[in-house]
Amino acid sequence: MRADVGDKIHIHSRSVGMDELQGEIIEVRGQDGEPPYMVRFADGHVGLLYPGPDSMIEHRSAQA
Repeated sequence: MRADVGDKIHIHSRSVGMDELQGEIIEVRGQDGEPPYMVRFADGHVGLLYPGPDSMIEHRSAQA
């Protein structure tokens, strides 16, 4: 998985009734765009994230 600052991350729920988490990548700490990522989630929470297989990156270029 590779990402750049400004990309969006979507973490799909693995449980019925739980919402998908969404956030913006504000810092890439791995080499060449690899995890971990500092993410600002929609609720304002900021945290370090190692995305799992239930995660998807939406690149900035695709958002335009």
